[in-house]
This record gives sequence, C-alpha cells and structure tokens, in this order.
Amino acid sequence: MSILFLRHTFATRLFEKRKKLKVVQELLGHARIQVTADTYSHVSPELKKGSSKQNK
Repeated sequence: MSILFLRHTFATRLFEKRKKLKVVQELLGHARIQVTADTYSHVSPELKKGSSKQNK
C-alpha cells in the first residue's frame, strides 16, 4: 500500500464526514483550493461548487 493511497483515502474519508474543502486543502498542503476540488470531486458533487464560492 502506497503513501499516496493512504493520503487519498484520508482525504476521501474527510469529505465523507462533511469536512469543509478549505480544511482538507490545508491538511493536505495544497497551495490552491482548486487542486483539492479537482482531485476529490468524485467524493461529492457539491465539492466543485464549494471551491468556486471559496475562491471569491
């Protein structure tokens, strides 16, 4: 099992528990919130909508 698999699973579980996109972005160390939204948008259809609101 790779570290990337564990990281992806961790982020997916956070979204399943309704954690905010900004919180997950900070925990993963992504510089841009859009990276987090693009990578994990399959977890929640609301994710991409949330990223556009948080960028304003």
